[in-house]
Amino acid sequence: MRDYEAEARRRAAFIRDTLQAAGARGVIFGNSGGKDSALVGILCKMACEDTLGLIMPCGSKRNYESDKLDAEALAKQYGIETRVIDLGGTRDEMRKAAGERLSESAVANIAPRLRMAALYAVAASEGRLVAGTSNRSETYMGYFTKWGDAACDFNPIADLTVTEVYEFLRHLGAPACVIDKVPSGGLYDGQTDEGEMGVAYESIDAFLRTGRASEADLAIIERFHKASTHKRTPPLAYKEK
Repeated sequence: MRDYEAEARRRAAFIRDTLQAAGARGVIFGNSGGKDSALVGILCKMACEDTLGLIMPCGSKRNYESDKLDAEALAKQYGIETRVIDLGGTRDEMRKAAGERLSESAVANIAPRLRMAALYAVAASEGRLVAGTSNRSETYMGYFTKWGDAACDFNPIADLTVTEVYEFLRHLGAPACVIDKVPSGGLYDGQTDEGEMGVAYESIDAFLRTGRASEADLAIIERFHKASTHKRTPPLAYKEK
């Protein structure tokens, strides 16, 4: 297990250095009520008093209920400034404007991209940097929205697996409501990360740590990783031959 006391100090220093280099006055992050945003919020608050968490419900019922309550519990415990921006109506208008041809997946991914736009709008107006909340396990699987929840100015937890995120949160005494909840992007009601991927984070993390997995899990992991290569690759740019 990592020395999370030392990890917290190093990551807080990384955040302070990043802000100073950019001449930024503060940090902003999406406070979703989930594990990753909780850890990022705690670390950012340790590094910078002027840390703002945006709660951005959009579409699913749980966004307005359990996710919002969990996000508020985190903010209260760690003294994180909070604002709520309801993006549900904007999502509905965008879906209406795009017509009837959008797939379910395309509709689900509107929310993360609207949240990215909201975060950067506030950040640009207030001299803040956007903190990313994607962990190593999600990134390897490509389980994130391109130009959505993966968009950020810096990411203090990019190297941590889901297992390590939970260990870190327990060390920091994060609210049980965050630690005990089933991982979910909350893009639609009933959605869970592991249910959607078809493989447990425990298996993904074991593979990242050892390079080994069961035959069935390995097939899923390799399929997701290969299919999401474009998400981890900078946009292709034409070069004169």
